[in-house]
Amino acid sequence: MTGYYDSHDSASADDAERPAAEHGMSRRQLMRHAGWFGGAVVLTVASGEVISHIADSREPDSMTAAGATAAANSSLRFVQVSDSHIGFQGPANTDVVGSFTEAINQVNSLGFRPDFVMHSGDLTHLSTAGQFDQVKQMLTGMQTDRVFTVPGEHDSIGDAGRAYRKTFGMGTLGDGWYSFDTHGVHFIALVNTLSLEKLGHLGNDQIDFVRKDIAGLSSDTPIVVFSHIPLFAMYPKWGWSTDDALKVIALLRRFSSVTCLNGHVHQLFTKTDGNITFHSATTTAYPLPKPGRAPAPTPQVVPARQLKDALGIRTVGYRQGDRELAIKDQRLA
Repeated sequence: MTGYYDSHDSASADDAERPAAEHGMSRRQLMRHAGWFGGAVVLTVASGEVISHIADSREPDSMTAAGATAAANSSLRFVQVSDSHIGFQGPANTDVVGSFTEAINQVNSLGFRPDFVMHSGDLTHLSTAGQFDQVKQMLTGMQTDRVFTVPGEHDSIGDAGRAYRKTFGMGTLGDGWYSFDTHGVHFIALVNTLSLEKLGHLGNDQIDFVRKDIAGLSSDTPIVVFSHIPLFAMYPKWGWSTDDALKVIALLRRFSSVTCLNGHVHQLFTKTDGNITFHSATTTAYPLPKPGRAPAPTPQVVPARQLKDALGIRTVGYRQGDRELAIKDQRLA
């Protein structure tokens, strides 16, 4: 199934209190990853491991050679944007339309035309018809042929996601989930922002969809999964996890390369668990605190000159036949 529209069609402290090693990372690694909040990070995923460094304009070009080479030679290149929160009004960002426009301009200035763009949720802030229409019109400005989306919890306020599906759900199944294939990669887009108690939730129908969807795939097929809320226990105390995600993770264990990309947390974070690597994306709207650093995950006000350092986009490159993806997170600044 294809849950996308033509981008040119205008109609159209619990976890933090546990030893970090429980989640596949040493305490030192966890602190390093936490320090990447708002940074431009180059990640190369190879053989189940993440090789990474913080990109800095003062570094020699050789420092980014691995990521740049992978991107230049890849046969598939796509972009992830997340958490635009169109409709948000507050001191954390007084112009979310402006910052999302800058993110779109950054995508269009990458020097290549992405095969597609994925928006990983919270397109809007209050899920009104006007906000959905506005963000859809803005997405048509992306210089790409296809734009895919998954909903965030802010896209489901008051109507269980019906307005979202009316605007973005054409061709999807159930509450908006779907899958597609391109360049030898199988992509799965999941919805875990409905039926929320505290954590994200997939539900049996969606898990059955995944089971049937991947049944005929060979184990060497690269898998990329999109969701809004993380599919790993990043910080359950704040709801930054999905209560039944392990049922899907178990289905994906037989594949040699699985990459899960999410939004929701408004900051960069990476975790590797065997054959599966999880990458949380930053936002184009406003920063949230690092896990456990505040009473609640509320929008953070930072000096105006520092806001763009916490916002950004993600590019992903993949060359058919390889087992690795090259992922680069770029600041909006």
